[in-house]
Parts: sequence; structure tokens; C-alpha cells
Amino acid sequence: MCCRFCLILAAGLLATCLSLQQTQAQRVSFGGPIQAAPADPALAAALKNVSANDIHATIEKLVSFNNRSTLSSMDTDLAPNTGIGAAAAWIAAEFERISAACNHCLEVKRDEFTEPGSDAANSRIRRPTKLVNVYAILKGTDPAQANRRVLVTGHYDSRNSDNFNTHDAAPGANDDASGVAVSIECARVLSKLKFPSTIVFVAVAGEEQGLNGSLHLAKLAKAEGWGLEAVLNNDIVGGDTTPGQEGDEDKSAVRVFSEGVPSPATPEGSAEAVARIHNLGSDSDSPSRELARALIDVSRTYSENSEIRGPLSVHHLRPVMIFRADRYLRGGDHTSFNLEGFAAVRLTEWRENFDHQHQNVRVENGVQYGDLIQYDDFGYIANVARLNAATLATLAAAPGVPQNVHILTAALDNNTELAWDAPVGAPSGTAYEVVWRATELPNWTTFVSAGSEHTMKLPVSKDNVVFGVRSVDAAGHRSIAVLPLPARK
Repeated sequence: MCCRFCLILAAGLLATCLSLQQTQAQRVSFGGPIQAAPADPALAAALKNVSANDIHATIEKLVSFNNRSTLSSMDTDLAPNTGIGAAAAWIAAEFERISAACNHCLEVKRDEFTEPGSDAANSRIRRPTKLVNVYAILKGTDPAQANRRVLVTGHYDSRNSDNFNTHDAAPGANDDASGVAVSIECARVLSKLKFPSTIVFVAVAGEEQGLNGSLHLAKLAKAEGWGLEAVLNNDIVGGDTTPGQEGDEDKSAVRVFSEGVPSPATPEGSAEAVARIHNLGSDSDSPSRELARALIDVSRTYSENSEIRGPLSVHHLRPVMIFRADRYLRGGDHTSFNLEGFAAVRLTEWRENFDHQHQNVRVENGVQYGDLIQYDDFGYIANVARLNAATLATLAAAPGVPQNVHILTAALDNNTELAWDAPVGAPSGTAYEVVWRATELPNWTTFVSAGSEHTMKLPVSKDNVVFGVRSVDAAGHRSIAVLPLPARK
């Protein structure tokens, strides 16, 4: 009965969505419907090399460190090859191994720092504690674009029921060895390709104590002037498979969380900016929300409708935009990058099983607790890795985002005039697309090519739709779309 009801509800929602899209098509007689970009043959081949077996081996190795609590970095009585320090060393070695296979194409780095302790009642770090973020940089081949970066991350620390218990088992197979495995697997398959801009593969520590590792790395990125255009945070992407609950987890879907109004700690989230967002009704068009839309766009390219029926079509993984920064009462490392003004989203499995998060490993009343590897679905994680790799590669290959995008509002009329500047380091042959959607729709529906021009006037009322401008290279790689801001001239 429940499944039948779900099917009826899903059919109704689909019919409503299609009706809205048809209504939009009737309203707009100019432009054409959004089409999937052509698949990149080299990337499609690389995606086929994503290995569920390699992901399994990565997670199994991370689980073998027994307890990867961030706090264990200060322990001197751990058994050999256990604790977070041993895990960090292995991750760095794994990035080095991948780099050796591509003629040392990766620069492997350790971001080490000491988090001061606090005796506050709610503090999760009580004494000065060493943290290490491990990351590998695949530098872009175009000097004009190499500072442009896209980044994938997961957190390699784990915990059990007691934040301060650094000795008893805390396998963290799903939370978040699964996300780290995605980052490492993306490094393995994408390091065999070349991109004009830079990709960074990351494993951070300190997530369970308050996002400490990612906060430090995001500040480092800001201080060093990284041209960071996109951050994909994978946290709990294991596709939990608990016997008897298989029907509750949707293995065809992964949630994509993104903030709407930019974080208040950034200039984009200031009181003046929030007032502008209120006036424009652009609360669903933050840079992070546009990144989520770009991820959806990439998934369509490598979906069942693609001329090249790549691996994403085989498994039907469907990214679903969740118009929230994160889940109720929870947080993730993408927020650290949002706070520094970077576009960042979180990918998470469809339905989490809280018996297998932050739990001591035990059986109680016939229920198995603990974040154990036996509940991970390595095929599902491989699909998530493919989606991440496809998005990273597409954005790294595309020209950067258009700059100074404006919608001209001097005239009171029913047309729309847009203007923009080229992306930083835009290569020869860069073209542009103007995209739009009705204000009640979640994603872009219509586009028109602007060619190499930096202005466009459209017979479409700016009051009735939301516009974006994105850049496209000769091979069809699309950038993230940019929302135009109003200007008088």
C-alpha cells in the first residue's frame, strides 16, 4: 500500500512538473529548450574506469585504523597503525601512489595546524590538538586559467557515541570513509586527463568536532587567493543497505544540498546584499544554488539520454536538489567554504540510517549499531564518484564563469538587455549562453546562444523569469551560470 501510494504521489508530482514546464514553454516563444551538452568522449571513457572494487579497498583500509577520531592525534598509547595520524599518512601515500602513475602530475600537500582547546561546556576539543588536512592538486595546463580551481572533499575523521573516546572502534565506513573514497577515486581517474584549470582532491579532519579542518582549509584558500569556483562535499554517500530496510533507501538518487541566501559572514550575505536578494526575489540563485544546477546539467549529459551511453546511464543515478544548506540539526564541510564566499554543495545519500552513525559498535535488542563497512553499497558510491568526477572535469574544462554580469534596467519596457565580461583567462573561441526559467521553476528551461558577443537583448520580460549567463567552450563544456544584477547602464 505504501509503495503504491508513493508511486501515485510520484506520478502526480511528475505530471505537475511537466505541466509547469509546458506552461513555461507556452509563455516564452523566444529561445529553445535546454538540451544536454555533448558528452566528452575522453571523460566518458574515464568515468567507465571508476571502480567499485577500488572504492571498497579504500574504505576497508580506512576502517582498519580502528578509530579515526581527530582527538587521537594527541594519543601516545594507540596500537600500531591505528588512529587518525596513521590514516592521514596512508591517504597522503595513496595520493602519492596515484601521482606516480601519472608521471607525478599531482602535488600532494598536508595542511597541518593546531586547534586550541577550550574548557567550555560544549567544547569538543579540550586541549591543543594537531589537525592535518591532506590534499592533492592536479594543476591546470593553461597558465591563464591555472588559478581557477574546483575541489572535491570528504572528511576522514570518525567517531563513536562518545566524542572523547579515541580507543574503541569507530569504523566510520559511511561517515565519512565513503566521501574520502569518492575524493581518492576522482583523483585516480581524472589524473589521467589534462584540464586547463586546476582540480583539488581533499580529505579533511576535524569535521566531527565542528568542521575545524575544512574551516582552516577554506581560510587558507581565501588567503592564498585560490580562484575556487566550485566545492563538492561528499559526506555520507555510502548508500546504507540494512537488511529489512532496503526499500527505504533510494539507490537511484543522491541529495544535493545548497544554501539559498549566501552565508551571513560573507559580503554577499551582508544586510545590504540580503535586501537586494529580497527585492530581486533571488533567494534561490546563490552561487551555491547555481553550482547545484550545473551538477544537474552535467548529470544529464552522462545520463540515459546521452548519445554516449556512459556509466551514469547504466545505474540511473539521479541528483536531487534540496533547497536547504544542510539537514535539520546537522552541518557539513561545504558550509566552511560558504562562509569564505565560495560556491559549495553537499552530496548525501537519500535516506540516512542513524543506527549506523556516531554509534558504539554493539548489538542491542537485536539491532546492530555502528558505522560498519557491511552496510556500504560500493556500486552506489561508485555512481556518486562518477557524478563528482564528471562535474569536476566539466567545470575544469569549461571557460570560467562570466564576470560583471548585469541586467540593464534603465528602460521601463518588456524586453531584457544583458551585458557581461569574459571570464578570467577565457580561451579563444569562448562563447556564451543566456539561460532562463519561470520564477516558480527550480531549474533552467530555456536558452539562447549569444555566440562570442558580450551583450544580448531579448524579447522576454525581465519581470517574469530568472536569467543566467554561462560560458561554453568549443567542445560544449559549460560553466556555472551567473545571475545578472541590475544596473542602470
